[in-house]
Amino acid sequence: MGMSKLACVGGLALAVAACGGETKQEAAAEEVPATLAAGLYEVTSEVTTLASTDNSTPAIKVKHGDKIIARACVAPDGKPAPELLADAEGDKCEIKNSYIRNGRMSAQMSCTRDGHLGYVMPAMMGSYSAGGFEGEINTLTYFNEDGDYRLTRKVTAKRLGDCPPAAPPEKA
Repeated sequence: MGMSKLACVGGLALAVAACGGETKQEAAAEEVPATLAAGLYEVTSEVTTLASTDNSTPAIKVKHGDKIIARACVAPDGKPAPELLADAEGDKCEIKNSYIRNGRMSAQMSCTRDGHLGYVMPAMMGSYSAGGFEGEINTLTYFNEDGDYRLTRKVTAKRLGDCPPAAPPEKA
């Protein structure tokens, strides 16, 4: 091997070694918490798809391109309040299944909506970090009457701080 080829191979080895040499500080900054951090979050969602699934007018007020902002808390156990992921229609929701660990996040909800018999079923898939979460929420509805739709929203949430203390119960 000639000297120029040796220098080239040596330089390549140094370049590859330099790529994997992040400091412990950099690694810690990118570490993902084991679960979603408790606190108050602000979620911004944008409607990317809205389509009727029963050839009627969708039973929802939003339209393609709308941006919706919601604020609610993530509990100390890392579970988000359903309001953070629900459609913006005042639905009453509960999270049925969720996986929120090691930077990955999925949650399936079951909701009811005043004035409509049947269910609204949002499902979120995304990722989270110490400062918030992002992903996509796909909603399908199963109403007994017209108005069924498929809705997709792109969501971005940031942690604003601690949750406000709960209001004391009112005295009768």
